[in-house]
Amino acid sequence: MNSKVLIITYYWPPAGGPGVQRWLKFVKYLPEFGIEPIVYCPKNPNYPILDESLVNEIPENITILKQLISEPYGLASIFSKGSSKKISSGVIPKTKKQSLIEKAMLYVRGNYFIPDARKNWVKPSVEFLSNYIKEHQIETIITTGPPHSLHLIGLQLKARLGIKWFADFRDPWTTIGYHKDLKLTESSKAKHLDLEHKVLNTADQIIVTSNHTKNEFETKTKQPITVITNGYDAHKVKVEGKDDKFTLSHIGSLLSERNPVVLWETLSDLIKENKSFSELFKLLLIGVVSDDVIHSIYKYGLKNHVNVVGYVSHDEALKFQMKSQLLLLIEIDSEDTKAIIAGKVFEYLISETPILAIGPKDADVEKIITSTNTGTYFNYNQKEELKSQLLTYFEAFQNKTLKVNAIGLQPYSRKALTEKLSKIIKDR
Repeated sequence: MNSKVLIITYYWPPAGGPGVQRWLKFVKYLPEFGIEPIVYCPKNPNYPILDESLVNEIPENITILKQLISEPYGLASIFSKGSSKKISSGVIPKTKKQSLIEKAMLYVRGNYFIPDARKNWVKPSVEFLSNYIKEHQIETIITTGPPHSLHLIGLQLKARLGIKWFADFRDPWTTIGYHKDLKLTESSKAKHLDLEHKVLNTADQIIVTSNHTKNEFETKTKQPITVITNGYDAHKVKVEGKDDKFTLSHIGSLLSERNPVVLWETLSDLIKENKSFSELFKLLLIGVVSDDVIHSIYKYGLKNHVNVVGYVSHDEALKFQMKSQLLLLIEIDSEDTKAIIAGKVFEYLISETPILAIGPKDADVEKIITSTNTGTYFNYNQKEELKSQLLTYFEAFQNKTLKVNAIGLQPYSRKALTEKLSKIIKDR
């Protein structure tokens, strides 16, 4: 090994979700490129989702440092365990449906915990890591957010030690979708912008997961910005074959605003108009689903066609992907979400299952799906085009010709992405 890098992350196994897998995979492959990763994460975190299967993917002989963290969600759960868990996992009810407790939680979360609920981990982390970095001759630190409070650890370590610092943004900061739901005062908004400015203009290197985020940050800093998307990794999960039903599966969270009414309307029409479609169609929702989305689905007469599976392990999610006839990808119809490329997209790409995606026009994910020939992408106002494509997929399913001929996937492999990361670590 000729270089050490300290990775400061909140999410680490047994936490579940795509935020864990990004750095879990980087840690797996960095040693192959001459870089020794050291992971720093909380000892007693309040993870909203757990996936014990990911623990088995932690590479052997990796140094993992853990320190206690004080979080407000445990205290908040005394008042409402359900609301606390939902909000901590990003499921924010629509304003009209929020209870008084939920409104209070969002206000406190937004205005008293800036930039986020993990802010109290910054000071003790800086104290501990300052000594560790000097003792073990660490050359580079990487902070990854959300939670963006972890970037404040990097900011302070940079000021104290002058160390090389990379800030990895898995999502934007002040333009992230849920930011406007936190009931921020003008003073709080200004604090967020100030902290974002300091991080973006102090880090030696900014890493982002999409071109839209890069374009946004280029208006806020002159520091170098590199796009390193999430990706896919080889796995050993196998299934015996595809489902007998025409299954359309969504893997991941469906929050209140991620509710494609145009799709529910279209599916309702097809069920009424096409007897075979009605008999064979099944909608599978694997992951956390908001009550608003469930009510909307039921409203359009799809209750007998939907199966809400809930959260499953990563391996189980892969099985659902491989067995399904179609994979559903949904993003909120907003300018703010064009930069979002969900981690599951890249596993969708190698599932050999067509992707049906709905989201805002000119989103980064649209370009990925189109360029890799792995599915079709629609905007929220393209109901007739969506209906026609669903029928085309259904006819191919009936004829046993529904398949994908993917191209250009190699750049999205976790190993190739890690090689890109290793080069900028060595070059900076």
